[in-house]
Amino acid sequence: MPRPFPDATLLAEMERSAVTLADLAGARITAALGQVLQVRYKPGAKAETYRDPVSEVDQDVEKLIRALVGERFAGHDILGEESEERPGRGHDIVWAIDPIDGTTNFVNGFPLFAASIGVLWRGQPVVGAVWCSTSHALRPGVYHARQGGPLQFDSVPLALTPNPQVRRRLAGTGAPEDPARLPYDLRRTGSAAVECAFLAAGLLGVSRFQTPNVWDVAGGIPLVLAAGGQVLVGGAPDWRDFTGFLDPGAAGRDLRRWKQPVLLGQAGAIAAMRRAGW
Repeated sequence: MPRPFPDATLLAEMERSAVTLADLAGARITAALGQVLQVRYKPGAKAETYRDPVSEVDQDVEKLIRALVGERFAGHDILGEESEERPGRGHDIVWAIDPIDGTTNFVNGFPLFAASIGVLWRGQPVVGAVWCSTSHALRPGVYHARQGGPLQFDSVPLALTPNPQVRRRLAGTGAPEDPARLPYDLRRTGSAAVECAFLAAGLLGVSRFQTPNVWDVAGGIPLVLAAGGQVLVGGAPDWRDFTGFLDPGAAGRDLRRWKQPVLLGQAGAIAAMRRAGW
C-alpha cells in the first residue's frame, strides 16, 4: 500500500489548486476550438505517419500551468509533456502535467480530450485532476481526488452504480484486439486521461495502456484508486500492484524515462480480462 502523504492540509490545498488549474486549461482549450491551429510533430515522428502532434494550445496551456504552480508552490518540481524544464529536480513533490491528452483528437476537432494534472509525492500519485471535454454528465468538467479522499466531479462527490442489467461492459485499450475472445467490448478513446476518468466514474470497467508516460496517467491514477479500483503495472503474465513511478532505491532515475504497461479498473473486471489473456 502507498504510504500516506504526511501533511493533510497541504494535500487538500494541492487538490484545490489542481482543480483550478485543470479548469483554466479547459477554458483555454475550449476557447481555441474552431480556430486554425499551428501544429507541429514531435522529433522522431515519421513524415508518412504524422504521429504525436503538438499544437500551440498544448504549449500555451503548459506554460500557464507551470507559471501558476511556480507562484503557488515555490520549489516544487514540475514534469511536463511539452517542456523538459525541471525547476525543482530532487524535490519530494512533482507536478505532472499533460496540457492536452488526446491532441490528435483535438487538432482534428474530434471532441474527446482532456487536460491532466497529477501531483506525485516521492513518485506516488497523491492528487489528480482531469478536465474532460465530456463526462458522465454529458458536459465538460473536472474529475478529481486526493489520497484518502473521495472521487469528485466539479467538487461534488461522485459515486455511480453500474446498471446490473448490462451484461457486457466496456474496456479501453490502446492496442488492436480480437473482441470475440474477451468478456468486455473494446473502445479506443485516444486519451489515457479520459479513460482513467471514465473508469473512475464507472463508464468503463477496465483499461490497459501499453507504454504510457508519467504525465499520461499521473492525474488519472488517483481517480481510479479513489473509486475503489486497482492499478497494476508490468504486463502479462507478471502484472503487479502499482506502488509508484519510482523505486525508492533507484536514486537518480528520471521520471521522464518511465514507461510501463498499466492495467486499471475494478478488481472483478481486471480478473476477467486477465483470464482472457490481458
